[in-house]
Amino acid sequence: MVYLEDKKSLINRGITQLLQVKDSDIRLLNLHQCRYAIDSSIHIGGASSATIPMVSLFYGGIIDVNVEQPTATDQDQFVLSKGHAVAALASIYADLGYFDRSVLKNSRSVSSILNGHPGPLLPGVHVATGPMGQGMGVAQGFAITGQRSPKFDVYALTGDGELQEGPIWESVMFAGYKRLENLCVMVDNNGGQLDIVTTLHFPYNSLSTSFSSFGWKVIEVDATKYHTVYNALLEFKYGERDGRPTVIICKSTKGHGGLSDYMNTHKATISTEILDQEDKLQIRQRAAREKEFFRFFNQIQGEEFSEERNIILKHSEKMGFKIEKEKLVTVETLVKTKKAPVRDKKINYSSAQLPKLEKGKPYGANKVIELSMKAFAQDERIYSVDSDLASTSGLQAGVGFVDKYRALNAGVAEANMMLLGEAFAILGGNAWVSTFCPFFDWKVMRRIAVGHQERLEVIAEKNGWLSEGHGLDLTMVATAADLETQSNGATHMGNDDVMLFNEVAQLKIINVSCPQQLLGVLKWIMEGNKGMIYMRVLRAPSNVLYDADFVFEFGKAYNVKYSEGAQATIVSSGRAVYEALDAAQKLEAEGIVINVVDMPTIDEDAIVELYQSGRTIFIAEQNNGYLWSHFKRVLFEQETNINTQKLIPINTTTKGGLHYIHSGTYAELAAHYSLDGASLTERISQALKTKKAKANTI
Repeated sequence: MVYLEDKKSLINRGITQLLQVKDSDIRLLNLHQCRYAIDSSIHIGGASSATIPMVSLFYGGIIDVNVEQPTATDQDQFVLSKGHAVAALASIYADLGYFDRSVLKNSRSVSSILNGHPGPLLPGVHVATGPMGQGMGVAQGFAITGQRSPKFDVYALTGDGELQEGPIWESVMFAGYKRLENLCVMVDNNGGQLDIVTTLHFPYNSLSTSFSSFGWKVIEVDATKYHTVYNALLEFKYGERDGRPTVIICKSTKGHGGLSDYMNTHKATISTEILDQEDKLQIRQRAAREKEFFRFFNQIQGEEFSEERNIILKHSEKMGFKIEKEKLVTVETLVKTKKAPVRDKKINYSSAQLPKLEKGKPYGANKVIELSMKAFAQDERIYSVDSDLASTSGLQAGVGFVDKYRALNAGVAEANMMLLGEAFAILGGNAWVSTFCPFFDWKVMRRIAVGHQERLEVIAEKNGWLSEGHGLDLTMVATAADLETQSNGATHMGNDDVMLFNEVAQLKIINVSCPQQLLGVLKWIMEGNKGMIYMRVLRAPSNVLYDADFVFEFGKAYNVKYSEGAQATIVSSGRAVYEALDAAQKLEAEGIVINVVDMPTIDEDAIVELYQSGRTIFIAEQNNGYLWSHFKRVLFEQETNINTQKLIPINTTTKGGLHYIHSGTYAELAAHYSLDGASLTERISQALKTKKAKANTI
């Protein structure tokens, strides 16, 4: 008898039955998306099995979110790590009022903000996901922030197919170690994936054992039923916490909740006939669930159950239901989300606390960064993450000096390092991550850049949900650039990274030479709103070239040696600038005057001006030709006729084409590739003599 149940159980039972009705509403919206998608298709399998966990989370009174202001810091966070379940997320967010239901039409069209995977184009979505194994790492970063004031919980939904990705386990290990008891991960354990929807490519012997071995609290539930998932979430939210993150393994089947076998697929193009059939079945099931709810609700009558009835009624209103003649009518929610307030991203610091660098003296980049971060990190928005190479960046020593909780080391887990940095940047931080140049994960970087671009697009929209300051401020300190790795061997050499990452949209690349220039770059980044930075720095100390009043400007080249009567110009960056200056000095002893231009970032105007000067230009760099590639691009775009005899590239491809560089001291490597001062002197002298001889012959 219902009267024998305790009051708490009565309330939970009522809420569970309401969740079942809401389940039908969300599944009908999923089908609506498919019906009106540009390609009439949907990732139906994973979206279906993810619906019970997500409906329980968002409608069960578990997650505390601010739909009006999704960027407010005093609310819980959700990350859909398995981005293929975007249909369920979009249906729920439209129902909650993050955006209008009209968005659910024409999905995956170029004109739609609802893509095949979620991203910040959709109001309320903070992370672009889709590539497997990454969203969970961002959720972990959110949880680290959420352990400090204002405190909040973090929820993520992943899948058993996604658990085959390595970065997931980097995050699992780190979250357990950091004792992120405010993190709850739900695993959609539906037992299928893209190629085989009925089974996994290889079985997990015991997911629960795997998670528990890394310090997680594990709850296994039958995710084909609402009360089991809901009770597990209640246990996380209200139960006693012991320092362990929680994982709820939701055992289900791919396509669960679909009422025809056609739903048991990964992605499907569904015919109108099947959609009509599925709609009818879902509507019929909703009516049955609604009837079941009122049968229960009408049993708890009288004064003794008035409190329970009121709680259940209030919960039904929060779910968007209006009761009319024993019918749960779904009230279509108006759009609640408002434009986010502008974020002030400027970092506050005392200039007097910054290091003072003496011109002509050598300083290591790591020491400049360490000393500078001791000043910058006084602002609590500074976060840093290293990956077992903190000694080469100076980040952990500098930020940790101020606040060790904002100076993390992810160990040998570069993907997780980058995901942590992204999380801090999403929440408004000025985030810094660092490792050797070749160790940055291209797949992770690209996905972060996609999310950053979507943020910029939304900010540019007049009616976008994000405003100025909601882009990502994420700096990647790439240490041991070019030949700086020296004797570590080919796998560690940074001669090709800059060329590869040159193709990442929205990424600003900076090749730093002088310590004073580095300090200028750091101060420039602290102005805020600089976006994604890939800053390549030297490993060994280098002499200060610039005066103390140096001001860095992105997209500007600098004359470090200039004479109007010069015969040629060497353009370079990084350590190669010093070799260029050495060569210029040697050539001047021979009566040959050479200008030297330091180009830490691509200065298109300077490239054109240098070419139009009539001087021969030597593009000398200790990598595969990053500057040279931009010279070709810019001149091809802006010049009608190009005299290739005036442009002479000298880089690591000059000897042997594209290849990887093996071990050696810096002096050995620079000489081997004819990039040291002596070799440049000889090369330039010979080229100018040949040019002069040809001119005399003519």
